Amino acid sequence: MEPVMHQVWQKVFQRLHRTSVLSRRSHSGCAEHAAVPASTQSRQIKPTLLVSRLYQPSNLRDVGPDSRLQGEMTCKSQRLMQQAGLIHPSNPGCYYYLPATVRSMEKLVRVIDQEMQGIGGQKLDMPSLCSADLWKTSDRWDLMGKELFRLKDRHGADYCLGPTHEEAVTTLIAHQTTLSYKQLPLLLYQITRKFRDEPKPKLGLLRGREFYMKDMYSFDVSEEAAYQTYESVCQAYTRLFARLGLRCVQVQADTGNIGGTLSHEFQLPADIGEDRLLVCGNCSFSANVETMSSDRTDCPQCKTGTLVESKGIEVGHTFYLGKKYSHIFNATFTNAQNKPNIAEMGCFGLGVTRILAAAIEVMSTEEAIRWPGLLAPYQVCVILPKKGSKVDEAAGLAEELVHTLGDTLPRLRGEVVLDDRTQMTVGRRLKDASRLGYPYVIVAGQGALEDTPRFEVICQQTGETMFLSKDGLLDLLGRVETV
Repeated sequence: MEPVMHQVWQKVFQRLHRTSVLSRRSHSGCAEHAAVPASTQSRQIKPTLLVSRLYQPSNLRDVGPDSRLQGEMTCKSQRLMQQAGLIHPSNPGCYYYLPATVRSMEKLVRVIDQEMQGIGGQKLDMPSLCSADLWKTSDRWDLMGKELFRLKDRHGADYCLGPTHEEAVTTLIAHQTTLSYKQLPLLLYQITRKFRDEPKPKLGLLRGREFYMKDMYSFDVSEEAAYQTYESVCQAYTRLFARLGLRCVQVQADTGNIGGTLSHEFQLPADIGEDRLLVCGNCSFSANVETMSSDRTDCPQCKTGTLVESKGIEVGHTFYLGKKYSHIFNATFTNAQNKPNIAEMGCFGLGVTRILAAAIEVMSTEEAIRWPGLLAPYQVCVILPKKGSKVDEAAGLAEELVHTLGDTLPRLRGEVVLDDRTQMTVGRRLKDASRLGYPYVIVAGQGALEDTPRFEVICQQTGETMFLSKDGLLDLLGRVETV
């Protein structure tokens, strides 16, 4: 047996020696490629992002109302995201987030980071596995009921998977015995997976058992300062949704099992929404119906307006907590007189995956995804002509255009994909591009072969179609905002 194995390994080493060379890094830093034998040269991965190589197992042919998938969907965003290969169900309330969705989420996280750090937020990461002792100390171990995912370790100690982290962050601050009033306000936030044992998870990413959330916690020297921080965060939320092009309504809300004395929700108006809202048509007043009598029609703020009921998807929630947690866990700071004081707290949540799904829900058509411009996984899709067609020669110009866009417009590097599925008709690929929601689709057709090449450009958000020269195209796409 040993001589046989020796011969096998000898052949393996000889083969490795023949094919191995030092890897070299491309000038763009996008990837490293090892030199390979001539027989495999054609299979080398090129820097250009090719649609045929993207892992996006879509079911775009199953969009119709009679499809098998249609009956499994409970809302538009869930149906569109699954059919487009953005998410894939794992078990009830849990999903695989596929590459395009991860790209979009990463962009959303960058926008959130910019807004939170713009008001002084500092990012950290806290354990998802939380000790039951903390939750029992705050009395929420029993208050949360069946929503908590509970487990025991091998020693019999109780834990939960954190749906929120008030106890954890307050304990962290309590352990810092040298916190000075000069360091406040202190705003700490994280963007992590959260867990909630929903009895009936539904609506795709809008109501799941496992999801991403941004949760920020503030510590202030006084009630007045805490209210200022509260208002600062609310304004940051308003700016964030404005940047995403989403019409969001800030409504008076119940504090629920989080606690505190003041709370607001940020709601995206949508018929699929599970929250009932009362909105005044005469002033800025709006509230979740949970905070008022559902049959009330007169506005409590302006006294003259009429309250109209609508539905919304909650995408953000803010709470003024006061000393609810800081008193329990003894989270103190040293004041100007060098005396210990209990900190005033607030907590502020944003549903990251819910924002993504809610945006698709309110912006998309029944058959095609439409993204907030900043969050589209890719900004531009360039479609090659069908192989063997009369305009096949335009393929080279299209490939050259992709490289020009990356070289000339640095913000679009990594944002342009080339639909190289030339065995398919242009019309079929245009339909796919529309359903996937690339903000800009460029077709290299007959116009690209003219003396002054022109490309067909489709702006998916507006439905407008233009025919532009390369310079005109660069001017248009140079105005695209990315993050």
